[in-house]
Amino acid sequence: QVQLVESGGGLVQAGESLRLSCVASGGIFSINAMGWYRQAPGKQRDLVAVIHSGGSTNYADSVKGRFTISRDNAKNTVYLQMNSLEPEDTAVYYCNAHMWDGSSTWSLYWGQGTQVTVAS
Repeated sequence: QVQLVESGGGLVQAGESLRLSCVASGGIFSINAMGWYRQAPGKQRDLVAVIHSGGSTNYADSVKGRFTISRDNAKNTVYLQMNSLEPEDTAVYYCNAHMWDGSSTWSLYWGQGTQVTVAS
């Protein structure tokens, strides 16, 4: 079964750094874009960053310059390096990916989420 599993969340102080990882596993034929979203209490789930198969990236304005998304295709893993964390970054972070499992269409998959809490 195709699945995404996040790790690396936790509690840190403002100004510190954290790196999230997300590993895709299962019967995967190909992975296109991979990304990170976050959802704070009472707010919608918003895009944080996305990295395309060719390596190009996009970031939300709120994290640009502080966060870096990367991927290791050999390990089917996407990372989110988060520097200069702020209390406003506190949220559940979800990874997602467009993947092809051999069926007639590509599908969007989501991880279960990992909590990031930034204390002031």
